[in-house]
Amino acid sequence: MTTQPAIDENKLNEFIGKFVGDVGAVAHAATVLIGDELGLYKAMADGEALTPQELAERTGTDERYMREWLSAQAASGYIEYDPASGGFRLPPEQAFALTSEYNPLFVPGGLQVAASMIKDAGPIAEAIRAGRGMGWHEHHHDLFEGTERFFRPNYIGNLIGSWIPALEGVEEKLRSGAKVADIGCGRGASTIIMAREYPNSTFVGFDYHEGSIEAARRTAGEAGISERCSFEVAPASEYPGEGYDFVAVFDALHDMGDPVGASAHVKGSLKPDGTWMIVEPLAGDRLEDNLNPVGRIYYSASTALCVPAAKDQEGGMALGAQAGESRIREVVTAGGFGRFRRAAETPFNLVFEARP
Repeated sequence: MTTQPAIDENKLNEFIGKFVGDVGAVAHAATVLIGDELGLYKAMADGEALTPQELAERTGTDERYMREWLSAQAASGYIEYDPASGGFRLPPEQAFALTSEYNPLFVPGGLQVAASMIKDAGPIAEAIRAGRGMGWHEHHHDLFEGTERFFRPNYIGNLIGSWIPALEGVEEKLRSGAKVADIGCGRGASTIIMAREYPNSTFVGFDYHEGSIEAARRTAGEAGISERCSFEVAPASEYPGEGYDFVAVFDALHDMGDPVGASAHVKGSLKPDGTWMIVEPLAGDRLEDNLNPVGRIYYSASTALCVPAAKDQEGGMALGAQAGESRIREVVTAGGFGRFRRAAETPFNLVFEARP
């Protein structure tokens, strides 16, 4: 018979406090997505204080719902409330992060990804029980759109301004005219950002998920860059073409079942003086280095998305979203690359440069 460990009441209360915070965050996330879907934040972006009735009139919604939604935003610190006037105001800082998908900081996309994980919790649990994978294509459609909306602001804020300039000689090639491949491009946000900035270069994005490729093609067409920015369905270890000056993989190498094989294929597709840029989630090499708010996000996403995706593929290496620099270096050099270095980092990403 086992003895129940003694309960430290203070530690228990501390944990319950964390739990209450987590429940509140999850419940509030739903209201953020509702506000995003209905354009409620955008309707308040001018900073004017509004009553529930005034917001309902601006947005064509129901006043009673607006009263409850605004109260939830005020309780979460997203919106300010003035008891004297009964008005609610969206501060400019929150408006910046909540109303434009093309800002360097836009938060609803991340919550859309998290919502997809909750929607798929049952199938993910079954995959874990069986020890099998769950392909990216098997997830709720919110994952595909949410991933684009979550990562694109980060790429807008860093890709052109700091990441590419940190690579040896790459920006000069892109300005003069280079052949570029974006592997695991998803809905094409990173590819299109580069294509818009470097009009003398040609770009092709590859992803195995057909629905994402179709969305990327539509966006490129709307941007008027389809003639030099195309998208094709292909896995990372089999994408066509050779003689690329520059290959990029954004937040996707750790999702691949055979990242070593993908690395070898990238090397074979590059020119002898070509460059591979690998963008990965920020992570230290030790677990204890990653036990922080950013690591919490990445380990949670890795459990529900990254490891299942890798285990669904041939090889099933399952690096996970917190692989760290040493592990990525091992994968890249095992693929045949002779040079590897950390070129840049942000609070959310590590950027590596690999050369043959």
